[in-house]
Amino acid sequence: MPQSDFLRSVSQAQKRLKQAGVELARTQALAEQHDMAGAFGAAFAFEAEVEKLALLARAMPAYTGHPKAMDLTQTLLGETIPIAMGYTEQGWFCLRIPALLPKKGSGSPIYIQQALYPAMQKFFGNKVPASYSDCVLVYRHVYDAARPERAYRDHDNIEQNMVTDIIALYLMPDDAPLRCAHFYCSDVGQGDRTEVYVIPKEQFPTWLYASFHGRLKEVTLYENRP
Repeated sequence: MPQSDFLRSVSQAQKRLKQAGVELARTQALAEQHDMAGAFGAAFAFEAEVEKLALLARAMPAYTGHPKAMDLTQTLLGETIPIAMGYTEQGWFCLRIPALLPKKGSGSPIYIQQALYPAMQKFFGNKVPASYSDCVLVYRHVYDAARPERAYRDHDNIEQNMVTDIIALYLMPDDAPLRCAHFYCSDVGQGDRTEVYVIPKEQFPTWLYASFHGRLKEVTLYENRP
């Protein structure tokens, strides 16, 4: 049984790898023809195929039946996607994911869950998490300065629910709209990343001021809330 499941996953991975190669070649051909609009669409198709391939790749070790497959896969994922988190001096919780969240309908947010949930477990350990009962949940999408502006995503087209659910599990006793407002913004920086803040509502104007004046770039994070 494990062998047949494993070989089936290998076959599926080969098909995804082949399709990813097709999309990458199409992206290159369109770019060489100076059709950047077409290359942009092809690049996202390539991204979607690679995301699906990565999901298969993460599952393959477990299909071998090795007892440590899942633990080793989670360790590798944590090293590949080093998620930082902690509390700021103002008492806000901050989460830094070194990647942009996937678009809705393309790619899969599961890899974010696979990386974020163990990272949150490790961070909090035996600590009692802070509780934000009346707060603003901020998503700050930071794009690499080398990206063309047309590659920026509409905020309502980004998959964020899975991240919100995991954060709420640890920090928010109630994530209903009346208790938790949402705010989305974009910025330019060095490398793509996603920052998520959990901020008491009365302190949100302070965060907004810091954001508009470029004071979020080197915020120190602490293990315990001040």
